[in-house]
Amino acid sequence: MRILTLDTVPMHAWRYLNAAPRGGTETQLLPLLRGTVDTLPEGVEALLVTSDLQGVAPHPRQEGAVALLGEVLADALALLGEEDTLPPSGHIGVVLAGDLYSAPGANVRGASGDVRSVWWAFAEHFRWVVGVAGNHDTFGSPREQARFQQQPGLHLLDGGTIDLEGLRVGGVGSIMGRGDKQGRREEPDQLRLLEDALSHSPDMLVLHQGPDVPGTQLRGSTAIRLALPEREAPLVVCGHAHWETPLATLPGGAQVLNVDSRVVLLQRAA
Repeated sequence: MRILTLDTVPMHAWRYLNAAPRGGTETQLLPLLRGTVDTLPEGVEALLVTSDLQGVAPHPRQEGAVALLGEVLADALALLGEEDTLPPSGHIGVVLAGDLYSAPGANVRGASGDVRSVWWAFAEHFRWVVGVAGNHDTFGSPREQARFQQQPGLHLLDGGTIDLEGLRVGGVGSIMGRGDKQGRREEPDQLRLLEDALSHSPDMLVLHQGPDVPGTQLRGSTAIRLALPEREAPLVVCGHAHWETPLATLPGGAQVLNVDSRVVLLQRAA
């Protein structure tokens, strides 16, 4: 899968509250960008790809009480489908690249917590949901996470690959770091899982921590970049480190789509 075009001007945007760098909260905009790809499975009109929804917003279905940004976004995107701004939600697959939690007051940077409600919100409306855990995501107790991963339409990947109607998606969650810390793994363990995911030749590879792009200010992991194949590379989707430019091409030819704090709608080119 390759991205052919990606708009620079958002087709829509939503206001939300996020933790400010020096304490307190600040208002930010979550943009929705439209792009085209060369192929999608039959019956799938588009993919919605996003990550790092670390904020809160008023939820119309909860009488305006604040909820996780991802919960509010899922409903808002489904509504755009009902208004024919987007394809019908039943024809859209969702790709989540991690870090979907916020402190309830959106006033703590790097807060960690349960993000199952965000996955369920997307699954309520859309065709299927696939993705990975970020370093700030939890999924309940080990038993609760096991039950979560058995639910139809929800595909949480970590070193594996799944075929979704002919679209092969691989994924690795977490980030590299000290293995005794939340959402982190030692580099050899992370690269082994990456190798496992790549061994099945996915069309799309979903990572929370993505590669760096040499010669630019686009941050990421050099080790991950060097582990990616140079031929027939999958489309890499990632978050974790925000890029001002969402799409980049690595020297070996792999495309990298960074969806940190943004949403991208990918449709089949006409």
